[in-house]
Amino acid sequence: MEHRSQAESALGGAAYGMLFVLGVVMAVVGGFTHPTWQWGAVPVSAIGWALALFGVCLAAGRLMRARLGAMVTAIGWLLVTMPFTLELGMGDLVIASGPSGYVYLYGGLVALVGAYLFSPSSGGGSWLLRGYPSEKPDVEA
Repeated sequence: MEHRSQAESALGGAAYGMLFVLGVVMAVVGGFTHPTWQWGAVPVSAIGWALALFGVCLAAGRLMRARLGAMVTAIGWLLVTMPFTLELGMGDLVIASGPSGYVYLYGGLVALVGAYLFSPSSGGGSWLLRGYPSEKPDVEA
């Protein structure tokens, strides 16, 4: 098992925290802008948001060299998106039923699963921590 210093652990925790915030920001912006642009009956902006979500989660997983990077971003997106599907007492609804809402919601879920599956499963170390020298003691014979 690899031993990490406190600085490496803090840097990794900050990176995962920022990925979570990125997922939250994508959910808020995407939730309110997914029905804005349609080409005929095709919800182009909802498809674009699903593809962007796939790309961001896949990049997070690959850059962190672990599926946890994709999963943390996905959890941030899910924690905001799922309450957006609930109808409030006054009838307010952010993600409405309709082609753009369904493509955004279910396309986003498929994008999250796909990004998770295409991310590397082994934790070979983060790209952030690659520059640190290893702390392996030299063994003299």
